[in-house]
Amino acid sequence: MRSPELGRNALLDAGQRLLGTADLARVSVNSIVAEAGMAKGSFYQHWPSRAEYVRALHARFHDQLEESIAAAMADLPPGGDRLQAGMNAYLDGCLAEPATKALLVQSRTEAGLSDLVAARNESSATLMLPDLVALGWAHPEPIATLLVAAIAEIALLELAAEKRDNGLRRGLLRLATADRG
Repeated sequence: MRSPELGRNALLDAGQRLLGTADLARVSVNSIVAEAGMAKGSFYQHWPSRAEYVRALHARFHDQLEESIAAAMADLPPGGDRLQAGMNAYLDGCLAEPATKALLVQSRTEAGLSDLVAARNESSATLMLPDLVALGWAHPEPIATLLVAAIAEIALLELAAEKRDNGLRRGLLRLATADRG
């Protein structure tokens, strides 16, 4: 007998694999259970609806990114190096995950996810505030909000190119550190 957590993870893994090649709107409960090799009823043991499943998938994706970011920033004092480490951990995590496009862009239009997207963006901006203060920003909140949006855009550009864009990464860091030179 499969443990409930194993079944839940198998279904989430299946959805993440499917999102590497399909739009979020096209991933159905039937395709998820088929990919996981499970019965349709097992899906509904974990989530009451596809919408709740998508919320769980979105949350897991971002939780994994947040773990990577926290690890990258853990031993660094607030400032440019810490900001760069967090930004690179996020971008590298996005680039490594084929489901990124669906979970970053398409999730914004998926019904029931706008609150999760807004909360993640706010959390990410808050995480940057000590770095921006250490860099001398007197009012860092709007800068943090803009950085979150720019980092997400870089993630999508890198995903489309299937490689890092160190020029964009350096350019954004230069903007954040007010290094205009």
